Amino acid sequence: MIKRFLGILAVLLLTAGAAVAAPLPPSGKGMKVWFDGGGAAGEAYTTIVVNGAKQAAADLGVDLTVVYSDWNAEKMLENFKHGLAAKPTGYVVMGHPGDKAYGPLVDEAFKKGMIVTAVDTELPGLQAKYQARGFGYVGPDGWKQGEDMAKEILRRKAFKPGDKAFVWGLKRLESRGRRARAMLEVFKKAGLKVDYLEISDEINKDASLGAPVLTGYLAANKDCKLIVVDHGALTGQMQNFLRAAKLKPGQVYATGFSLNPATAASIESGYLNLVSEAQPYLMGYLGVLQIVQTAKYGFGGLTVDTGGGYVSQENIAAVAPLAKKGIR
Repeated sequence: MIKRFLGILAVLLLTAGAAVAAPLPPSGKGMKVWFDGGGAAGEAYTTIVVNGAKQAAADLGVDLTVVYSDWNAEKMLENFKHGLAAKPTGYVVMGHPGDKAYGPLVDEAFKKGMIVTAVDTELPGLQAKYQARGFGYVGPDGWKQGEDMAKEILRRKAFKPGDKAFVWGLKRLESRGRRARAMLEVFKKAGLKVDYLEISDEINKDASLGAPVLTGYLAANKDCKLIVVDHGALTGQMQNFLRAAKLKPGQVYATGFSLNPATAASIESGYLNLVSEAQPYLMGYLGVLQIVQTAKYGFGGLTVDTGGGYVSQENIAAVAPLAKKGIR
């Protein structure tokens, strides 16, 4: 009798163990997610964002469709309209067009049962309206990142009132431009003489076209002591730009945003002094995860600040290997 009982117990334990050990199905199986990579296919920053989204899709079993918008707000809206017609589970947007432009489209999406969330650039109005239904934000707070970056530059380098600085940004964009506006405010209070230039649509799309602009400015303003480039792809071109201007590493204090392989090389060479990290790989990964978690479990929108501090020659050795793999 005891032997029989022990035999039955052993079978039950084995069965229970098998049940516990059985792999769980991917939480996003059967879901379709559209993802706007922001820039152009193959561009360094966009590639890192998309790599994160693709890894999340692979981990979660999601059918992922990636679209590219050349950092053009109108194209982002057009791509979103195509996504609406395709009726996916959800769509991950970048907030460059702003709340007003996206508003009617996002309203329509949620009416149709589609989940929308944002990465890279905030859409605070739409997030407030639809956060309970999954509209979150993954990325740095634009104003805070710009303000903190300007203060960090002034902390690290002893600029004096009247020193000339060049800021190259996208102030015209409602949400995306908050970072540039915050930096300009800090520099103004510090008494720096700032020359601000708006990044054109052409250069926004193709950073390599920016070389003549920066070299021309530096040729005409040899007293420029600080460069701040509010654009990930343009920051990655800093080494090429300053070499073309016939400047030596450190001759001008050059700063920018977002780490990628080219940016890491520019820091290692000494041409780029400071970069504020935004960790775009996490934006891609967590953006897709947000859609899946809302669709499967009804979770509300998350707010995740991916600002990862600063990268300079002091710590580039630790992060460069990952940057060159398209992860940082």
